[in-house]
Amino acid sequence: MERLSQRRTDPVTGERYHTTFRPAPTPEIQARLRQNPKDEEKNIEKRLDIYYSHVKALEDFYQDAFYVNADQDPYVIFEFIESCIIKPLPCK
Repeated sequence: MERLSQRRTDPVTGERYHTTFRPAPTPEIQARLRQNPKDEEKNIEKRLDIYYSHVKALEDFYQDAFYVNADQDPYVIFEFIESCIIKPLPCK
């Protein structure tokens, strides 16, 4: 919630800022920053509710899906996905 609800955009330059992680460099820029209506907390909560209401149906539909921990080295992720997809051909 914090990451999304604190995003701001400078309407003059189009530059994007975050009030905590990447604040505007000057008070003048900070004064003119605007928040996208999609980034308001009530709208984020609505989107999350919709997501959670659909995710169970998707998990049931894609029973053969596998979970990927994307917080790893890209090579490790590639190797994991490849090992899940490629299966040895059956021998006759």
